[in-house]
Amino acid sequence: MKPDWDTLMSEYKDHATVLIADVDCTASGRSLCDEVGVRGYPTLKWGDPDDLQDYKGGRGLKDLKKFVADLKPPCGPTNQGSCNDAQRKQIEDFTAMGGEKREALIQQKGEEMKAIEDKFKQFSEDIRKEYDTALKKKEADADALNPRELGWLKAVRVLAAQKSAETGQIAGSQSAAKASEEL
Repeated sequence: MKPDWDTLMSEYKDHATVLIADVDCTASGRSLCDEVGVRGYPTLKWGDPDDLQDYKGGRGLKDLKKFVADLKPPCGPTNQGSCNDAQRKQIEDFTAMGGEKREALIQQKGEEMKAIEDKFKQFSEDIRKEYDTALKKKEADADALNPRELGWLKAVRVLAAQKSAETGQIAGSQSAAKASEEL
């Protein structure tokens, strides 16, 4: 995917209204990635820098080019022309509520989002612990089974099959010799 993304960045390098960029979320870009909700890699986001959306389309160059070509300015306070009636009404309500109420709502929504993230993080940690416990049990159970015995059993089976095949060939040869003597 990286070569296709680099091609797209190059094609839109000097575009007046479209920015195609990448951020290293493991280094200096980590705080930005945390802020915009990047949880895995690679994550593609699009839209207003203050309201980035997850990209859910194809990851090949053809799909990415089509997506970018079809982009229209996203709905938002600075571009209400792309908004439906319900979205425009919500923006109007946020504008009318005043700074203090708006800040309180931003704080509340931020805390709700953090709670959602924390709950997911705890869930992930619990699953990891459960996995680690199950893995240790599996390893202990396998060790208790004595894997060497299983290996020996298989080796003896092969050896027995070889001896059986050799004995069958010898017995077959002796029977043929006896039969020719009787004639």
